[in-house]
Amino acid sequence: MATMNVSLPVELKAFADGQVNCGRYGSTSEYVRELIRRDQDRSRLRELLLDGAAGPIVGRADEEYFASLRDRVREAANSNYPPASGPVADATV
Repeated sequence: MATMNVSLPVELKAFADGQVNCGRYGSTSEYVRELIRRDQDRSRLRELLLDGAAGPIVGRADEEYFASLRDRVREAANSNYPPASGPVADATV
């Protein structure tokens, strides 16, 4: 694994240390790696959205589309997946 030294203002270092101290991360390096991964994901999502926006329109997001989408979600929920719980799982689709 490569090493990188980063200089931070006191406020940012204190925040990163706080993330570690409250148990969310094992070290500041782990926290920074997670931030970089999230930024990579965000960049990839942006790229996909821009590619999609530049492409041709292939369908309509009308009532029929959303009814079909709800049916697919219901089928997935009733398939081999373990039952979910919580407010999202209990919501009516």
